[in-house]
Amino acid sequence: QVQLVESGGGLVQAGGSLRLSCVASGRTFSTMGWFRQAPGKEREFVAGISRSLGRTRYADSVKGRFTISRDNAQTTVYLQMNSLKPEDTAVYYCAAGDGGSLYSYNYWGQGTQVTVSS
Repeated sequence: QVQLVESGGGLVQAGGSLRLSCVASGRTFSTMGWFRQAPGKEREFVAGISRSLGRTRYADSVKGRFTISRDNAQTTVYLQMNSLKPEDTAVYYCAAGDGGSLYSYNYWGQGTQVTVSS
């Protein structure tokens, strides 16, 4: 059974950093990514990474501040978040998929809360 378990969320002041982790159990995936959902808003794409070649994509709002990476075993994906802003406050979800697209995923984690105070 596939499970995606996120960790690393929390409360941080604006300008600070957090590192999210997501461990996939049961198998590896061709793509893994991060989405977020702020209160009253739709879930939005944050970043994605492929297993082959390590292709990455980022939402414009996080480019230059966030970095997505995977471990060598391809079972864990990280999201390093620097220069955090209050508008980054959201529940962050890990996602995994087999379709090859960095924007579309089949499996989801439960989410981890990130709160950035001003």
